[in-house]
Amino acid sequence: MTDVFSHPWLSGLFQDPTTEAIWSPDRQLAHMLAFQAALTRAFADVETLPVDIAEKVAADIQAHSPDMDDLRNGTARDGVVVPALVRQLKALAGDNADAVHSGATSQDVIDTALALTLRDTSLHLQGLIAEVGENLDALDLQFGGSEITGRTRTQSAKPIRVRDRLQAWSTPLSRHKVRLAKLRPVTEILQLGGAVGTREDFGSHGDAIAQSMARKLDLGNPPHGWHTTRDVIIDYANLLSMITGSLGKMGQDICLMAQQGIDEIELTGGGASSAIPHKQNPVLAELLVTLARFNATQVSGMHHAMVHEQERSGAAWSLEWMILPLMAQATARSLTAANQICRSITRIGR
Repeated sequence: MTDVFSHPWLSGLFQDPTTEAIWSPDRQLAHMLAFQAALTRAFADVETLPVDIAEKVAADIQAHSPDMDDLRNGTARDGVVVPALVRQLKALAGDNADAVHSGATSQDVIDTALALTLRDTSLHLQGLIAEVGENLDALDLQFGGSEITGRTRTQSAKPIRVRDRLQAWSTPLSRHKVRLAKLRPVTEILQLGGAVGTREDFGSHGDAIAQSMARKLDLGNPPHGWHTTRDVIIDYANLLSMITGSLGKMGQDICLMAQQGIDEIELTGGGASSAIPHKQNPVLAELLVTLARFNATQVSGMHHAMVHEQERSGAAWSLEWMILPLMAQATARSLTAANQICRSITRIGR
């Protein structure tokens, strides 16, 4: 537990428990098992496997509790968890082992689990963005007509209304909400390409199997696999960074407004100093700036992860695993912190 999102005490500042759960190993494994069960049931739908056998094997798959030590050792050996998981499931199926994973590849499993994870993440983010918008609207009703000093390049310029600054915080979030809605149909899609992305390992049934699986998993069904075309995943990472960047601007403004001598905002809550008891530091506003800078740094790594060689890249693919979960957690925490800040404001303006 060394990353800040799950650290024993740093998580108190950085963690969003809902997003932590969405990206947890248990949830990832549940999605992988859901993929395998849907594939087995799809074999029955295209009549390559008897229905009773498919249902028995699929039910056993979904009820399976994986041997985590075996998965860890398998990942160390194979570079991906799926081969070890599939061996466990095939052993579970016994004489019906061919009903497990036939025609699919590891990336089909991992990427479909990612699509299911992004669906859960997007639903959570949509709710949080809407909540921030509602809280900013409430601040506008309460303080929007008050006057503050407009500043350009940190210097006093002309008076503005609080409403003017609140609009600079809220308007990008409205656009991000639209962007997220547009991304959902193209990120929440099945991955099923087989060994080299062509679905040829399923014979003439590839498209029908994909259609069946997509329906069972409630995902979109693209016409072919997308093993090496990661532009949509990069779009998603870009949006995460834009959300935190917009909230970082809000946090930076609040930090400056709260400075002693400017005093254009009052906040309740924590921020104690161990050395100066009378201080109240704008901790959550600072956190918005930190998370914005974190995601801005991480998104460059996601662009590196876009470069997949030939029909599959282990190097680029695994880079996604390192970066995208942290970006999602940073984004959700930024939104929850923004909501906390809005609720803690007791005055804006003079």
